[in-house]
Amino acid sequence: MADRLKGKVAVVTGAAPRGEGVGNGMATAVLFAREGAKVILVNRSAERAEKLARQIKDEGGEAAVFAADVAKPEAAEAMADFAVKQYGRLDILHNNVGIGAPGTPETVSLADWHKVIEANLTTTMLCTRHCLPKMKQGGGGSIIMVSSIAGALGLMGSPGAVAYSTAKAGLHGFTLSVAADYATQNIRANCIVVGSVHTPMVAHMGTEARERRRNMVPMKTEGTAWDVAHGAVYLASDEARWVTGLMLPIDGGLVALRQWPR
Repeated sequence: MADRLKGKVAVVTGAAPRGEGVGNGMATAVLFAREGAKVILVNRSAERAEKLARQIKDEGGEAAVFAADVAKPEAAEAMADFAVKQYGRLDILHNNVGIGAPGTPETVSLADWHKVIEANLTTTMLCTRHCLPKMKQGGGGSIIMVSSIAGALGLMGSPGAVAYSTAKAGLHGFTLSVAADYATQNIRANCIVVGSVHTPMVAHMGTEARERRRNMVPMKTEGTAWDVAHGAVYLASDEARWVTGLMLPIDGGLVALRQWPR
């Protein structure tokens, strides 16, 4: 452990992966613990979260499980209370809950639209709402949103993801608003814009899609959840004490770089 987060208490929502492999939430929770943070693993599946907690403890870290659907206001409030009751304070909130659904404005179902907006945006707002008072009590904190290049780019050639893209773009505005509202209270808000990393969330797409996603990256390499987690550690740490309102692409250059026409 390098102790970059020693003495801090971190909440990671959507912590456990939904399948085999390492998801963004899992990698972030593991690295937070390796850096000395006490981590609250928030997940709808208690079983998957407990498995992750055991892994963290086996490495010498400290973690506790809060199993709930934090899209519900009472669950988000209980989550923040649990963190303080368990470890005495709350310093870091890593908002990692997110789901997608296919569809253009013509084809997406209203049910899918509401489900995706709720999971990505409403959950983030509720968790942030109830963690903010705890952070203020402790003298400050770091709030990290997890967005996607889908919210920053118009991606042609896909079947359409209007609900997901809209929700992830909304996180950018949410980040800036929170950063502005709490800048004088030592509470920072930043957003990681995740590129085409390979995680359990996209494993079902198959090997052909995986290769296509790798080739779309200017660096022509595949990102992993660990790349995202290293960025989260920086934003959560005191090294980033003067960083707020940042959209941090972790994407192999996809947002910033374009190929010059030949």
